[in-house]
Amino acid sequence: MLLSPSCTRDTISPTPAPTIQLASSATLGTYLTDSLNNTLYYFSNDFDGKSNCTGGCLSVWPIYYAGDNLTQSRLPTGLDIADFGTITTATGAKQTTYKTWPLYYYAPLVNGTNVRESAGETKGEGVNNIWFVAKPDYTIMEVNAQLIGNDGKSYKSDYTEGTGKTLYFSDMKGVTLYAFSPDSFNVNKYTKPDFSNNATWPIYETNKAVVPSNLDKTLFGSTSVFGKTQLTYKGWPIYYFGPDSMKRGLNKGVSVPKPGVWPVIVKAAPTAPK
Repeated sequence: MLLSPSCTRDTISPTPAPTIQLASSATLGTYLTDSLNNTLYYFSNDFDGKSNCTGGCLSVWPIYYAGDNLTQSRLPTGLDIADFGTITTATGAKQTTYKTWPLYYYAPLVNGTNVRESAGETKGEGVNNIWFVAKPDYTIMEVNAQLIGNDGKSYKSDYTEGTGKTLYFSDMKGVTLYAFSPDSFNVNKYTKPDFSNNATWPIYETNKAVVPSNLDKTLFGSTSVFGKTQLTYKGWPIYYFGPDSMKRGLNKGVSVPKPGVWPVIVKAAPTAPK
């Protein structure tokens, strides 16, 4: 007895269509898009991992939600499902996050109407120096947040007491980065040879500078610290603050031991002294 075709043919499941894709350009490198090649963006004001684009902001920067069925099989090679999450915005909408950054589209005003940019466009990059394409491999990002020291006091960018946001450097996941004012050009004067004090001010161990387009990549470098490599900016060795507990949005180190000794790193920082 012959078997029917349905009994002899292997069942082949179709490959799921990608929900997130990777695109690239000569100027921006690799960045995230949706399934239709529409560019996705990060917002520096999302310093705490929450969606802080509200009201009229959402007309220009609509949120992105990948849906409830985002799985590893629906991601391209190079992306890990563990890096994606979902948050709920203040309006109750769901929004997809990547490495704790909420994701957005760009829809600028065109003849009085908000029109989402076309597939492949990246015109939102660098808008107001707080919107950036969602690259998967930033080693430096910028967050725009109030400085609140370990003493509980609020500080302005000049380290006097007061309120007002400061745009400063973080790592890929929004964890604050600092300089040590006694350091000199490419010289770490804090870390001990046995790294016994590294837990308090851990060095930022990388020599890779992947930065937003408003920053000059050539101003980043690295220095050797007792056999380890520490990233530098304008010659300033870069550190974390241990009591920030690697949590995004915390910048407690700005008041330790007093304001200005461990400043957050900003684009306009002076070159470290030689």
